[in-house]
Amino acid sequence: MDRYLEQRLFGLLARASAALVVAVLLIVVGVTLYRGGRVFLTDPAVAVTPPGSRYMLDGGGGFLHAVLGSIFIVVPATVVATTLSISTAVFLQSDYSSERTSDVINMFLNVLWGTPPIVYGVFVLTVIIAVGAQTSLVFGIVAIAIFQYPIITRYADEALRSAPDTVREATYGLGATRFEAARVTLRAALPGVVAGVVMGFARGIGDAATVLFTAGRSTQMPAGPFEPATTLPILIFEQAASFNAEVRSHAYAASFLLIVAALTLILVSKLLAGRFARYTPGGRYS
Repeated sequence: MDRYLEQRLFGLLARASAALVVAVLLIVVGVTLYRGGRVFLTDPAVAVTPPGSRYMLDGGGGFLHAVLGSIFIVVPATVVATTLSISTAVFLQSDYSSERTSDVINMFLNVLWGTPPIVYGVFVLTVIIAVGAQTSLVFGIVAIAIFQYPIITRYADEALRSAPDTVREATYGLGATRFEAARVTLRAALPGVVAGVVMGFARGIGDAATVLFTAGRSTQMPAGPFEPATTLPILIFEQAASFNAEVRSHAYAASFLLIVAALTLILVSKLLAGRFARYTPGGRYS
């Protein structure tokens, strides 16, 4: 076959594949926003209203309990995962660990990265059964933190590795300790770290498999850290399977809320990365 023809065919195939992916994404997002938006137009308080006594059977009310459940689980989990991830990423740098140690830790991180989220849920469920406890908000936080840990660690590690070596060398040249050098390097890598934290938060708030076995399910408002709680993805799964059309319409409203949250997080990550980049070495305000 003529080389020019092969190049044309490959380019056409690549463009067609990209167009297909974008088209499917636009259809899914468009239908969800349209049908979910209609629910919010008719009942704008559905996301800030507690559920009724028989909510899953169209007993009235909204899904505030799932919104709060998602926030109460994902926010603390992200704080825990970020603390552990940044510590691990700093340790993986050449100043703190040998190349062999870093390779072993990276191998385990790659395994965790590729592990399906439901495996984390089953693992924490095994712990719950072993200690004789019940599914609750706390175990949901633990499961999501474990799920987020390799994601944020990978982003932070890559951000630290991409920081200029001259930053670390100049810090040591001024007589700084390893801890002080790590602080300066972390500042240089801040945009990448922030992107990783936001990505981990977005993955956590949209995950259903991990919390399915750990946080439990409930149609009540979160009552405490050791009580079951429902998140938005779990609520959407249950509502979408309902035989009641009104309940199914609320699934689109909850999906609308998740998509808007995801788009907002993407925008926030871009803005924060750009803002923090100004304060990194070589930035506008460095």
